[in-house]
Amino acid sequence: MRRLIITAFVSLDGVMEGPGGEKGYRNAGWTFNQLPHDDAVYELKEREQAEAGALLLGRRSYEAFAPVWPSMAEEFARYNELPKYVVSSSLRPEDLVDGWGEITILRSLDEVARLKDGDGGPLLVQGSSDLGHSLAEAGLVDRYHLLVFPLLLGAGKQLFPTRNKDVTRLQLIEHETFSNGVQKTILDVSREGS
Repeated sequence: MRRLIITAFVSLDGVMEGPGGEKGYRNAGWTFNQLPHDDAVYELKEREQAEAGALLLGRRSYEAFAPVWPSMAEEFARYNELPKYVVSSSLRPEDLVDGWGEITILRSLDEVARLKDGDGGPLLVQGSSDLGHSLAEAGLVDRYHLLVFPLLLGAGKQLFPTRNKDVTRLQLIEHETFSNGVQKTILDVSREGS
């Protein structure tokens, strides 16, 4: 069985929207323009690239990454090589970009569950807040890789679903605080009692 990992830059109040400067969000670029840079923060991203078996994306994140990442061969070399799975009910095969490796459209969370039951390295979910919520609510998330920035953004897409649901217990696996106050937090989803 493959581990499904949600990885995110997140503010202390749970906002994950627009960390790299995406247009349309009032605080776009908050990971780069609010704190001093510390290369050590991004070690987790390098480790993720090395360990991942595939990328799992929602349609909007796919459409944001697909035109950019293939041209960033040095920064995203391993991500560009990995198989990609896009969970979407509306994306058509003719909408997929050429030159970004193997890309498969999944139409349901049942297909994600079957993919997860197969062999291979971890499935890494980048961005994709709506997909992340659906995966969490379906009990398909195994781990969270979070880089928590000491910022309160006040509004924006939230990392965790906000609907009324049962408690999800998490176990801290790894934690580190960097010189600029960013915290690396790796948490496993506890399956006790399920």
